[in-house]
Amino acid sequence: MTVFPDARSAQDVNRILIGAVVPRPIALVSSVSGEGVRNLAPFSFFNAVCTDPPVVCFATARPAAGKQKKDTLANIEAMGEFVVNIVSEEFAEQMNLTAGDYPASVDEFTISGLTAIESTVVKPPRVRQSHVSFECRLTHNVVISDKPQGSNLIVGEVVCIHVDDSILEDGRINPDRLRAIGRMGGISYVRTADRFEIARPK
Repeated sequence: MTVFPDARSAQDVNRILIGAVVPRPIALVSSVSGEGVRNLAPFSFFNAVCTDPPVVCFATARPAAGKQKKDTLANIEAMGEFVVNIVSEEFAEQMNLTAGDYPASVDEFTISGLTAIESTVVKPPRVRQSHVSFECRLTHNVVISDKPQGSNLIVGEVVCIHVDDSILEDGRINPDRLRAIGRMGGISYVRTADRFEIARPK
């Protein structure tokens, strides 16, 4: 099969993208509105993109015609701050509850039962259940496409990192203790327990 995206629907292309670009790490992003309403939502178009300074990014869908922006996007544009919480297997179900299409007045911490704790540098809270959280300040907000299935790329400098001591081993994160999960296509997820190693060429 050969696909020319401009000859297919955005939904068809999306199925190919999310089915092929796998597994995708999940950013459980916490933010807060100018009125102080907390928001929590997962994004699987997410990754780390720089070490010095540490920078992470994620993409959030643009609003459909006549719809409001996603709360995460609106909050970050208003406040310039957010927290990326890494998702582990033990709270996957609670993470999934935050993906619902709720009104802006709804606090997804309450919906999911996840615990909000105060961040050190930024205003949005972090998730207590997350073993790793990155407090971020917005550096770039790039409109990738303003079409109905377009997105904004949110880029943030990490200004504080929280790592649960229980997942550390000799100063490194032990993946068997982190138990991070990834997103596949559709409603499928993947565990990170089955791994193999390949030494880099010298």
